[in-house]
Amino acid sequence: MRSTNSTIGTRGVARTTAAVLAGTLALALSGCGGDDDNGKGGQSGSPSASGSSLQLPKLDGQTLEVAAVWTGPEQDNFTKVLDEFEKRTGAKVDFVPTGNNTSTFLGTKIQGGKPPDVAFLPQVGVLHQFADKGWLKPLGAEAKAQSSKNFSTGWQELGAYKGKQYGVYVKAANKSLVWYNTAAFEAAGVTAAPKTWKDFLSTAQTLSDAGSPAVSIGGADGWTLTDWFENVYLSQAGPEKYDQLAQHKIKWTDPSVKDALTTLAQLWGKDDLIAGGRSGALQTEFPKSVTQAFSGDNPAAMVYEGDFVTANINADTKAKVGTDAKVFPFPAVGAQAPVVSGGDVAVVLKDGKGPQALMTFLASTDAAEIWAAQGGFISPNKAMDQGTYKDAVTRDIAKALLAAGDDFRFDMSDQAPAAFGGTAGIGEWKDLQDFLKNPSDVAGAQSRLESDAAKAYKAG
Repeated sequence: MRSTNSTIGTRGVARTTAAVLAGTLALALSGCGGDDDNGKGGQSGSPSASGSSLQLPKLDGQTLEVAAVWTGPEQDNFTKVLDEFEKRTGAKVDFVPTGNNTSTFLGTKIQGGKPPDVAFLPQVGVLHQFADKGWLKPLGAEAKAQSSKNFSTGWQELGAYKGKQYGVYVKAANKSLVWYNTAAFEAAGVTAAPKTWKDFLSTAQTLSDAGSPAVSIGGADGWTLTDWFENVYLSQAGPEKYDQLAQHKIKWTDPSVKDALTTLAQLWGKDDLIAGGRSGALQTEFPKSVTQAFSGDNPAAMVYEGDFVTANINADTKAKVGTDAKVFPFPAVGAQAPVVSGGDVAVVLKDGKGPQALMTFLASTDAAEIWAAQGGFISPNKAMDQGTYKDAVTRDIAKALLAAGDDFRFDMSDQAPAAFGGTAGIGEWKDLQDFLKNPSDVAGAQSRLESDAAKAYKAG
């Protein structure tokens, strides 16, 4: 189901990102970091560069449809990019949200003869499935030129399959971040970010004892739970085991999986450390998990998820990133802190000049800079102006991603067949929700995970 291109080395990116974020955290704790420092943040129109050499065709009278998982603030931010494309080409672009079951939504559309022109796939495994079915159109010459100019080899290879370039990873994610409410930390007397899992649990208990719900978990969205597992597993089991489990070369009944689930249960099994307890977490969707950490009378002190958390903080709370909301790297469970990357790959589903022109634009620095100015976004586009990021915290996260080059591990569930790693209500999403409900049943969780993985990988 996946190529080895999806799992490039991880140790370098772990060191690089941890170092950059540690510096950010040091500034944050001393009260010096977080505000935008160059006057460019918060732009909502054209990119910062004066003029643009990007050539796009005139598409007056054409209507294109773009499908992606984003809703709310993330959709609004992306719409700014589409607005600029419309302005430059004369085309009209309609955005269609796919819901969390992206592969099912798109598959139904394609089989019904009405695919969108361009779609964003959250899983590299789905790109491979769609390419095998002949549903994807290879990138045209102009889009390929932008991709090769602006993205490293590793990110280009993630968008390729069997020798053909089908997609561009224009939106990336660092999924190894813990965001925290500075007021809650100060009230509890916490002055240092936890660097190890043991320290993390101790900090959570301190926060809870001081009266704050320690950790907000968006368990109603199963994908957030896969991210928790992947960070613990990568740090504890190591990159080689991570690759093997991602490819299902070892079973989910492996002792390494038992160790990771047992570690997660140290947190998930303590209702007093979770906002709303396990039951509340299972009824909390991702956006709410963010807002309940940075708003309300008694907000949670911490919420785990990627850099895209800033989009919800900016849009749905009064908290300011870098002042009220700060970040530290996911704590080390094993010898090294984990760094798991994810991303959304743009692909073409219909022939024509319009879809290819949109892909060319999405792969450009112009589009990346407009998107970055909105917040809640980082890009592996190495040629874009880093000064266009909305805030200094996001800018540092993006710089760490670029500094790592091709030395990273990609989200494990996104590499799996969609039936296991990418569909609400079934597979890994459902199995980890069941585990959150009953964290004492490690063996049962392993058995269900292995049964579901075996079926999905066999089906391809």
